[in-house]
Order: sequence, then structure tokens, then C-alpha cells
Amino acid sequence: MKTLVLNVRPPRDRRVSLSRRGVLRRDNHRCAYCTRPASTVDHVVPRSRGGGNTWENLVACCRDCNNRKGDRTLSEIGWKLGFRPQEPRLGQFWMRGIDKPVEQWRPFLEMNHAA
Repeated sequence: MKTLVLNVRPPRDRRVSLSRRGVLRRDNHRCAYCTRPASTVDHVVPRSRGGGNTWENLVACCRDCNNRKGDRTLSEIGWKLGFRPQEPRLGQFWMRGIDKPVEQWRPFLEMNHAA
């Protein structure tokens, strides 16, 4: 009996759904402003100032920083982000927390691009 083996790669255009849990996971549950453990999500540009619910405008934030920032912009309070928030790639997103995956999985997990 012959076996047919195919090297099938998952589609790379799949997107990660935006969610509170996803933002916290992308940012490793660390506050984007002070790096302490984060349990809330903040709009970098407040919704009241036209900011949207996008990967680029949402960051993990500790309660203290979230309360201090309120509906102000970063320039108004003199704060800066330590990184540029962006939508994670699916491979990066799901690789968090996996130290040593099975070697044969590497082509499918985008390990060379993981953050």
C-alpha cells in the first residue's frame, strides 16, 4: 500500500479576531505604559477623540494607568508607548507559551517570525 504525503500549509491570510483577551495575550498581559501586569485594555486614542476598536489602537493596560490616562491622549499627559501596537499574525498569536514545539510542526507555525 502506498501512502501519499502532502506538505499542506495553512492559509497565511487568516486574521486573528479582535478581542479583549486577544489584546492582553498579544501584549503578554503587560501594561503598555508601565510594564506592570495588566488586566484591562485601553484605547491609545480615546473613543471620545475618534479612536476606534482596532489592533493598532488597543493596548493592554494596568488599572492604575488606565484610570490616570482617562480620555486623554498620550501627548496630553506626556506618555509614550514602548512599542507600536499592531495586529498579530495567526502563527505568532498561537505560539505564545509554547517553548519547544514538535520539530515537524515548525513549517506550519511560522516559528521564524514569532515575536
